[in-house]
Amino acid sequence: MKRRAVFGAAALGLLAGTGRAAEAPRPAVLGRAAQPTPLATRSALLAAARAGQRLVLAGERGLVVYSDDGGQQWRQAEVPAQVSLTALAFADARQGWACGHFGSLMQTTDGGQRWQLLLDGRRLAELELAAAGDDEGLREAAQRRLTEGPDKPLLDLALGPNGSLYAVGAYGLAVVRQGDRWESLHTRLPNRRRLHLYAVRTDGPRVFMAGEQGLLLRSLDGGAHFEALASPYKGSFFGLLLTRDGTLLAYGLRGNIWRSADHGDSWTAVDNPVPVSLSAGLQRQDGSLLLLAQNGDLLHSRDDGRSFSRRNTLPPLPSAGLVEADAGHVVLAGLRGLQRVPANFT
Repeated sequence: MKRRAVFGAAALGLLAGTGRAAEAPRPAVLGRAAQPTPLATRSALLAAARAGQRLVLAGERGLVVYSDDGGQQWRQAEVPAQVSLTALAFADARQGWACGHFGSLMQTTDGGQRWQLLLDGRRLAELELAAAGDDEGLREAAQRRLTEGPDKPLLDLALGPNGSLYAVGAYGLAVVRQGDRWESLHTRLPNRRRLHLYAVRTDGPRVFMAGEQGLLLRSLDGGAHFEALASPYKGSFFGLLLTRDGTLLAYGLRGNIWRSADHGDSWTAVDNPVPVSLSAGLQRQDGSLLLLAQNGDLLHSRDDGRSFSRRNTLPPLPSAGLVEADAGHVVLAGLRGLQRVPANFT
């Protein structure tokens, strides 16, 4: 299981005299604001993104920190829930979203300084129930989710065209927002086994998802329909990197990297000098690519992902996310906090 996906367990009960399964209580952390702490930058941080020129990092207990000087100084944001946050996505310098445990999904309109809780796992289960229609099996599965409570995390976010937003997570969780309307996608996904979805990326009308056991999904029509792609690997894919030229990289367990230049129709294995699981990736302003290993090592490519060179991070830093700070540095988000490291490759 991916390091940043930690799951709770919900108890089942019966309403007295009704025989109907009781809904689990709403976890208190969903209504408890994150606490200010001087140790925020040394706490477990799991995600990183840019909001214009601002850097934003997020992690456990609802911690969000941001920097306006390339990662030299940091401030802590106001967050309404003490849930671990696993992914960030920004449309511009002000509009952004975060997702995390208990099915939480939050929005900011000021570049990450203040956040509002939009969804939690109970609402996700209600969306699945609405999408199930007359399918009794799907309705029963959605009702079980309501009974279990909001204990399953969302793990990744991606912005699509026309303001759409995709979120995916554990046990096949997948939702999309079109305008002000949220819809569950799980009935459209060829993922009957409810495998975990770790990554989602968009390229115009194309939507790509990746998950455990080599799961790769694609939509060519803006999420209306999805197909399963022939997977080149049966281990978990923890991330997708989609370049500005349309190259798609799927990466994950044991350092596996696979490259597609035809939108997922075919894949080529990419040599990796680091046999360590990969947790994040980005395309830099100069067009080069970076992948982040979970030990903090950086992999760099100048040839559109056909090959990578390695830079060690010493001492090793258990890492989950990265963001480009400036032309010569990146900031790593990890279990021991954040670290600003040189990223000049020769």
